[in-house]
Amino acid sequence: MTSGNSDTTTETTPLLKVLLKARHLHVYSSFAREYRKVAGKIDRELASTGPSKAQFYRWISGDLINMPHSQHCRVLETMFPDWSVEQLFQPYGGSLDFIPESKPAAPVPQPTTLPVNLGAPPPAANVPSEFVGLYAHRADTPNELWLNLLKGAKERIDLFANASLFLPEDNPEAIATIKKKAAAGVQVRILLGDPSSEAAKLRGYEERLFEGIPGRIQMALAYYRPLLDVDGVEFRLHATSLYNSIFRYDDDMLVNQHIYGTYGYIAPILHLRRKPGGDLFDTYMRSFDRVWDDESYEYKPQS
Repeated sequence: MTSGNSDTTTETTPLLKVLLKARHLHVYSSFAREYRKVAGKIDRELASTGPSKAQFYRWISGDLINMPHSQHCRVLETMFPDWSVEQLFQPYGGSLDFIPESKPAAPVPQPTTLPVNLGAPPPAANVPSEFVGLYAHRADTPNELWLNLLKGAKERIDLFANASLFLPEDNPEAIATIKKKAAAGVQVRILLGDPSSEAAKLRGYEERLFEGIPGRIQMALAYYRPLLDVDGVEFRLHATSLYNSIFRYDDDMLVNQHIYGTYGYIAPILHLRRKPGGDLFDTYMRSFDRVWDDESYEYKPQS
C-alpha cells in the first residue's frame, strides 16, 4: 500500500496522482486551493464541496473503492478535461516524468441530409407543446437565460424555492431588476424556505449539507431582504417539502427538478412556455399557488 502523500508510484498509483504531481498539486493544501478556484467557476455552490484531507489522500493512494461523489467527479473532469474520471482513477505504473496520452477526441458528428422528398422528420408525438428545453444540471443553464427572462417579464414574476441563492449571486443586478419590475406594475411573489423549519433541517440531512441548508436560506434572505415592503412585491416563507423549485416569468417557467440526496445545482432544469391547450405549465403553477395559499406565512425578519 502506498502512503497518501508519497512521491513514489506503485502498480496501484492512479493517473490522478501523476497529473497532480506534474502540476505540483499533490499536496492537499495546494490541491484544495485549485479545487475551490475551478469549482467556483462552474458554480459557486461547488466551491465548498471539496474532499476532506483524508478523502484526497485516499484518491491518490490507490485505495479508492467507489468513484467519488458526482460533484467531485465534475470538478476533476474540469481540472483535467482530457481525461474521464474513470481514467483518472485507473492505475498508472509509468514514470512520474511521463504524462500518458489523454482520451481520444470524440468524432465530430456530421449533419444528416434527408432526401428532398422525405422532408424533416415529424416531431415526437409525446413531447408536450409547452416544452422548450431541458438542461441536465442547473449549473448548465446559461446565466443570461435567467436574467433575460427576469428582465422580459411584464406581468408576473413568481419565485418558489428554499434559498434561490444562486440567482442574486450569479446575477448581482437581479434584486434591483425585481424592484424595477415591481415599480413598473409587475406582480411579484417570492416564496422561500423557513430556515428554522424542520423541512429545512431535513433537506440539509438528505443532501448531506446538514446546517448548510438553513445557512444558505439565511444568506438568501439577506439578499432578498431589500424587497420587503416594496410595493408590488409579496414575500412569504414556507416549511414544505420542496419537490421542485419554480421560477415563473409571465408565460415562461424554469423548474429545478430536485433529486433526493443531490444538490440543486446538479439536478435538471426544465424550461416550459405556456401554450393554449397545454397543462404542464399550469400543473406547476397550481402547486405554487397551493403552497402560497395554504402553507405560506409572512416573512418577519428579526430586528
